[in-house]
Amino acid sequence: MFRYLLMLLALGYSFAVSGSAAVEPKIESISEREFAFDLGDSRISIEIGDPGLLERKDMLLEWVRYSAQTVHHYYGRFPVKTVFINVEVTSGHGVRFGQAFGGESPVIRVVVGEDITAEMLLRDWILVHEMVHLAMADVPRHHRWWLEGLATYVESIARAQRNYLSEEFIWRNFIERMPQGLPKIGDRGLDLTPTWGRTYWGGALFCMLADIEIRKLTDNRKSLREALRGMLDAGISMHTSATVMQVFEAGDRATGVAVLVPLYQKMKADPYPVDLDALWSDLGVKLDGFTVIYNDDAPMAHVRKRLLKS
Repeated sequence: MFRYLLMLLALGYSFAVSGSAAVEPKIESISEREFAFDLGDSRISIEIGDPGLLERKDMLLEWVRYSAQTVHHYYGRFPVKTVFINVEVTSGHGVRFGQAFGGESPVIRVVVGEDITAEMLLRDWILVHEMVHLAMADVPRHHRWWLEGLATYVESIARAQRNYLSEEFIWRNFIERMPQGLPKIGDRGLDLTPTWGRTYWGGALFCMLADIEIRKLTDNRKSLREALRGMLDAGISMHTSATVMQVFEAGDRATGVAVLVPLYQKMKADPYPVDLDALWSDLGVKLDGFTVIYNDDAPMAHVRKRLLKS
């Protein structure tokens, strides 16, 4: 584990282990290519079939473990009781692809390049993204923006809250990429504009707006995280199917404030433009070249400071 810590620090990432995650789950060898570990009440099983990848199993298994711990920390539990993760190989380098499948026995298929390195794994966002999908019910296809946007947003926030990503990295990423989710000329609401930008970053923008509004209305006592935990408490996960209204109603019940349902009503069919420059200014954050500048006197600086902490 120590060599991964050194790698993170060298890359400008921060790394801290806190709370229940201080005791590392022990990874068991089930067979030559099958491994597993327990995280809370959940069982995470991994298969690495390629002989070349098996030579690097230690770093691959560590990647699966800290990805699972990140999701566990954010949700307060791992979203499903069991998941099978199949690690496959392709040519090239980096983590190339991931896909989560629900049902009685959830499966995540993840494809990595044959030249994968520890540095590439530590930069990866795909596995956490796919694990976040496990925490959400299957919804009709025209609500795919909710599934992908949620995973895009939570993946960043969850890794930051575990100190795997720096505050500057997150805000630079949001300032640069959130505009991809804004409605373009001719676009309609999120339910009716299934483009890549509106699906991933439009959905992430919805999540960020909801997170900020929940924090404002509860004086930072609750957030989108409590809404999502409430959805799990209501039995909503990849084991189930639900309508988005059932999902958002469960989230609003968990926080005690009406945010998700009203925001969905505003954004589902109409373009609902957002003045991101004004939002960044209110949060007290702006990008000057590659440097993030903070203004702690901004009206919502107190929300911004807590957003990546809890």
